[in-house]
Amino acid sequence: MTTTQAIREKITSLSVGEPFTPALFAGMGSRASIDQTLMRMVQEGKIERIGRGLFIEPQNSRFGLKVMPAPEAIAQTIAANDGAKIEVHGAEAARRFGLSTQVPVHLSFYTSGPSHTVKMGKLKIRLQHVAARKLALAGRPAGQALTALWYLGRQNVTPTTFQSIASKLPAEEFEALSGVKSLMPAWMVEALIAYEQGFAANG
Repeated sequence: MTTTQAIREKITSLSVGEPFTPALFAGMGSRASIDQTLMRMVQEGKIERIGRGLFIEPQNSRFGLKVMPAPEAIAQTIAANDGAKIEVHGAEAARRFGLSTQVPVHLSFYTSGPSHTVKMGKLKIRLQHVAARKLALAGRPAGQALTALWYLGRQNVTPTTFQSIASKLPAEEFEALSGVKSLMPAWMVEALIAYEQGFAANG
């Protein structure tokens, strides 16, 4: 099977609108031949380039509208290609926990890899590099809580903040959050300990 045939078969096995990078075709040929095949398929209209090294297979829904990947899927694909962790932006995490009413202007994510910006028409997706310790629990509810706390900052994180988070997290997730105190700044640890001591006293 040629490189082109192998790549085409791999693409047809993907879910509708699923984004992919050249890394998906590792082992199917040299990097140069893979890139040449992808560029040729773009020119033929078989696939669409939606960002640097990021592609989708164009598909239309039954209503005739183009099926585009979810922003989270794009962010996950980019992060996987970078070998990086990813989590929703702290502003969105804080909103989900009811700790902020601010709605982010752009679709943004935190990543332990390099920063990226992907544009799809009028839609802009940003991946913002942050320190790895802010993403220690990425991919789970406790990870969203941690990014929300970092976003809120010293002035807005109190024992009451942790009380609110604890009421929304499963017990094992809050335990995981509490278990990464060594990665938290002093102000966050102080508020967490104050909450835990108050909870124990009231319990």
